[in-house]
Amino acid sequence: MNRRKFLSLLGLATLVLVIFHPAAATAASSRWISVGPAGGDARSFASSPADPHHIYLGTTNSWIYQSTDDGATWTRLAQLGAVDDLVIDNLLVDESDPKTLYAGVWQMDENGGGIYISHDEGRTWTASPGMLGQSVRSLTQAVSNPNILVAGTMTGVYRSEDGGLHWTEISPPGSQEIHKVESVAIDPTDAKIIYAGTWHLPWKTTDGGANWTNIKQGLIVDSDVFSILLDPKFPTTMYLSACSGIYKSDSAGAQFHKIQGIPSSARRTRVLMMDPANRSIVYAGTTEGLYKTEDAGTNWKRMTGPDLIINDIYVDPTNPNRVLLATDRSGVLASNDAGVSFASSNSGISQRQVVALLADAKRPQTMYAGVVNDKSYGGVFVSEDAGKSWTQRSQGLDGRDVFSLAQSEDGTVYAGTNDGLFRLSGYVWVPDSRVVNERTRTEYYYRRHKRLSRTVVTGKSESEIRTRVNDLSMQGPVWYAATAEGVYRSTTQGATWTGPVLRGGDYRFVDAHDGVVLAAQLFGMRLSQDGGVSWQRLALPTGLTQVTALTATPSGALWVGGLQGAFYSNDKGQTWQAVSDLPIRDIDNIDYDAGLGRVVITSRDSDLVFALNSDDRSWKWWNAGWRVRMVHSVDGRLIAASLYDGVVMEPHRDSVLAQEMATR
Repeated sequence: MNRRKFLSLLGLATLVLVIFHPAAATAASSRWISVGPAGGDARSFASSPADPHHIYLGTTNSWIYQSTDDGATWTRLAQLGAVDDLVIDNLLVDESDPKTLYAGVWQMDENGGGIYISHDEGRTWTASPGMLGQSVRSLTQAVSNPNILVAGTMTGVYRSEDGGLHWTEISPPGSQEIHKVESVAIDPTDAKIIYAGTWHLPWKTTDGGANWTNIKQGLIVDSDVFSILLDPKFPTTMYLSACSGIYKSDSAGAQFHKIQGIPSSARRTRVLMMDPANRSIVYAGTTEGLYKTEDAGTNWKRMTGPDLIINDIYVDPTNPNRVLLATDRSGVLASNDAGVSFASSNSGISQRQVVALLADAKRPQTMYAGVVNDKSYGGVFVSEDAGKSWTQRSQGLDGRDVFSLAQSEDGTVYAGTNDGLFRLSGYVWVPDSRVVNERTRTEYYYRRHKRLSRTVVTGKSESEIRTRVNDLSMQGPVWYAATAEGVYRSTTQGATWTGPVLRGGDYRFVDAHDGVVLAAQLFGMRLSQDGGVSWQRLALPTGLTQVTALTATPSGALWVGGLQGAFYSNDKGQTWQAVSDLPIRDIDNIDYDAGLGRVVITSRDSDLVFALNSDDRSWKWWNAGWRVRMVHSVDGRLIAASLYDGVVMEPHRDSVLAQEMATR
């Protein structure tokens, strides 16, 4: 097909997009379904004063979940803001009006954030104008006057006296002392008495912020204060957690003493929570597990293993034996015996960062998801029922992150990790990173008065791939692994590898078909037409500044993508054509999906998924409703990996039609 006709078809596709733009579709019909794996990062709890079994959960990706059965099961409730990286560290349900909720948020790697308010039990939210852009790290409500809210931000302490509509800074503006406020507390009997814990010691005001006093007697200097807990009946008794340990004061902060019993290695106690039925019982959620005291802090006992990072604790006021933990990596954990034992309680929660997704070519309903940042709670998850349920299958990975997944022609599954290559053998992952290279030397000899040379094999050297494996290509007799050290090659179905056959830096991508191999770093590409024996440098397409995606199709076409869009070549990279009418840029993934028989393209900046037929250049597109990548077809439906929300799946057509009818 000539270029003019190709561009004409692309123009028609774009016109169709304009006429039937996904924004005009209902959210129900456009958003794909998040199917797991369950778990991930959980940050904060809040419960309804009218129904303690109705619990809200804040996460790290702008989402709020809710449970109406005391945390046994969860559903997505609402997404805050227009970005997907708001950390919801603070949730409040108004004591005087259970339909009103407050959320204090901050933005990852940014200074943004704010306070959001809902008046319909969390279904819809509005940003409080006076706190837009504030990185809110703490938020509390006055027991004696529910209209009063106090927030701690990176710039200082703020107070609202009208339920969050208007805010006033009550710490000294521009203060280099009362800023980076990680925790706040209000005296339950006097709303003018406010405590603020900063990244450098705690402060107190007794006159609503007109004057502040540094309360540091008994504290180790430079203590970061993460949590402040006041006894609800005797507020002169208070607990304070810092990077240097847990402290207690019986004099409203005039003097502190350090509590013994928690190891000094448990440096960060992120949350303190008192049993609402027994004030002598206090829980401490640390970066090294859960601790508990039953005698008001005299003695402490660790209740969990040291691998838990705990962000928040919920104790059911109607049943104090029911304790929930919001954790990094392992989501929500639940106990029915006051913390003696815990079990996962993540049904409906999917906060996983999936960076590798594989559809099993031998079993149509089976898929594998590789996750990062979850240590022993992550690795690889497998679903054998098209995403309905997932099982962690990470034995042997020992907490490694998984960056790539691939399947050989005999059905064996391989995982590229941050520390080598592994093969799934039964239910256990075994290392498969053996590298065997020939040792050679150059010999010189003379023939007819000419000096010649030859390479002589003198032996073999053995090593292992012990670096990050970014990408795998295992089609055909020769396999390839793109790693942080270069590209490795195997002609023995992975039994041994040679290389790196391409050196010189971090190779992010590799793909091969019929002896044609395309490999790329961020700023350079290499092509081999003899199965990886020899390589030639390819120039990046004109206008493309770096490579963030590539694929090679069975027809021989090469595709690359980046910030400036998608490009293809039909002559082995000698010339490139831009897909100029593609309505997305900042391409983050290009894959050839055999089930669709199309090249699938996604973008960091769009929820749209495009699939191009390489032969006739016809387009299909979907609005996934999520920022997705690695789109594959499984059992007649599309699945994809999302940045923070696990695996998402195209809904059944019957359910889409039913939803569309319900909205008419």
